[in-house]
Amino acid sequence: MAKQEFSKILVPVDGSEGSMQAANLAIGVAARYGAKIIAIHVINVNQYLQTLGFYSISYPDTITKMVNDAKQEASKWFTEIQRNAEQAKVEVSTDVIDTPLSVVGGIVNYAERENVDLIVIGTRGRSGFTKLLLGSVASGVVAYAPCPVMVAR
Repeated sequence: MAKQEFSKILVPVDGSEGSMQAANLAIGVAARYGAKIIAIHVINVNQYLQTLGFYSISYPDTITKMVNDAKQEASKWFTEIQRNAEQAKVEVSTDVIDTPLSVVGGIVNYAERENVDLIVIGTRGRSGFTKLLLGSVASGVVAYAPCPVMVAR
């Protein structure tokens, strides 16, 4: 069997302890393989719209503010990831995606579009009841990803 090579590793983060542990694991894997990391945060705008009672393609000002707040919050996580990656001499790029798709759909589409070789994801994010399970986002990514997925505990 051929040895797996990784050059581009995607790590979705939501600020949870699990996602930050996944980012650290991704940094270790990237350092070992000489790979680049792409850290992303996915915002499901339909979820925000439905919370407010909107079902529209255009973003009301409230949604724009929520998306901007989420991007600002994500920048703190990205800074921590970049600091850790710099110590390991690993290149990191970051991206915040606002999508009408589910978070799973946003991650999977991004992985396909960017031709990533590996997704490293935490088992549990910020969602409520799914903390008891593998995590609905993690299990969805495992099911639909176009590449191998490493689930960090």
